[in-house]
Amino acid sequence: MSYTETIGSRTYRFADLKTLMAKASPQRSGDQLAGVAAASEEERVAAKMALAEVPLRTFLNEALIPYESDEVTRLVIDDHSPQAFAEISHLTVGDFRNWLLSTTTNANALTRIAAGLTPEMVAAVSKLMRNQDLIAAARKRPVITRFRNTVGLPGHMSVRLQPNHPTDDVKGIAASMLDGLMYGCGDAMIGINPASDNLAAITRLLVMVDEFRQRYQVPTQSCVLTHVTNTIAAIEKGAPVDLVFQSIAGTEKANAGFGISLSLLQEAYEAGLSLKRGTVGNNLMYFETGQGSALSADAHFGVDQQTCEVRAYAVARKFNPFLVNTVVGFIGPEYLYDGKQITRAGLEDHFCGKLLGVPMGCDICYTNHAEADQDDMDNLLTLLGVAGINFIMGIPGADDVMLNYQSTSFHDALYVRDVLGLRRAPEFEEWLESMHIADARGALLSASAQQPLLEGVRDWMGIE
Repeated sequence: MSYTETIGSRTYRFADLKTLMAKASPQRSGDQLAGVAAASEEERVAAKMALAEVPLRTFLNEALIPYESDEVTRLVIDDHSPQAFAEISHLTVGDFRNWLLSTTTNANALTRIAAGLTPEMVAAVSKLMRNQDLIAAARKRPVITRFRNTVGLPGHMSVRLQPNHPTDDVKGIAASMLDGLMYGCGDAMIGINPASDNLAAITRLLVMVDEFRQRYQVPTQSCVLTHVTNTIAAIEKGAPVDLVFQSIAGTEKANAGFGISLSLLQEAYEAGLSLKRGTVGNNLMYFETGQGSALSADAHFGVDQQTCEVRAYAVARKFNPFLVNTVVGFIGPEYLYDGKQITRAGLEDHFCGKLLGVPMGCDICYTNHAEADQDDMDNLLTLLGVAGINFIMGIPGADDVMLNYQSTSFHDALYVRDVLGLRRAPEFEEWLESMHIADARGALLSASAQQPLLEGVRDWMGIE
């Protein structure tokens, strides 16, 4: 089905829904690289106007990537709930935007319809929204998950403590981990990106973090971000695996590039559940995504990069994840050119994930060759804090010495919590108070109050 829109004396024609969606997207370098972006701002406006008139039902009948050739499309269609969709089935995309922003639409309403939304519907409505619309609507939709603590409660924001080391040195990682804990970070998880995929090295890291957690009774969860097949192997060998990690994308071909399929993710999910390591819940999958991953794998099929990204959230939703992390500026300026594009993408990703019922966090980041700086990250951090982000990253000095990119620091988490009044996971806050790291309000105590714990951990780890 084709679509048309007239502006003045000029009529724009869009060959199909996939083309219309791409042309309606805000400007970004990835869509330009793929050759699917609007040729002018006028064409972009025309596409938005035409998209606003598309009934939501259309997305159930016109697949952007064919059902027969893509298992992500099959997942989206087969898992769609007509009952949940019924409440909004009469709306167009433009009407849906108005419904989302209505003062009468609340968290209960958004929860009711979540299973009736496809990623394409959600991506479409985001293309009609200003940044403030994305913030306002996402803020209405908390997504709460539990493993050893509770993440995503309204008025709370957690931090993934990321103590990476370029050689996987256990003492170096432990030192960064301790540094982050002293700043009150780590309630989302302690998550290590290993420099090696060697199973013995991965297991050493898992054991070190788990021994620390048990020794000091820390109500958090750990993860070593290796390929899901390595995690399955680690589980089979009896390693103390909490969260199961995998990078995912929005098409079957892109996921094949990651060496995964839906059936493999199901196997990993069931392996993680079999350990029964959660104490307050059993959400245990940790997924990472990023706009441009499908394009970088030549697996986008002409679909714009943001819509491909939202399809990845449908994959994540299938496995009841504890955390989903859009690593928003990590892939590089070929996909998100500058601070403005990174900011927009971060707000889109958070909004779209939350609407689908996914527990969204964001690695607020950029590579050193992007047209962005730490001021851009401060802006996005603040906006996502207002929008109700589930978690952000905590990295020593905001500079990851292993992955070589710029993110957010322990101090950045303190800033956004202070200015917005955001609390940590409640179980983790109680632990911080019991260990004399923070007071009952969540404010950090003095270095002298923290000294006994600091010295004890240093002695235990042999850290100088």
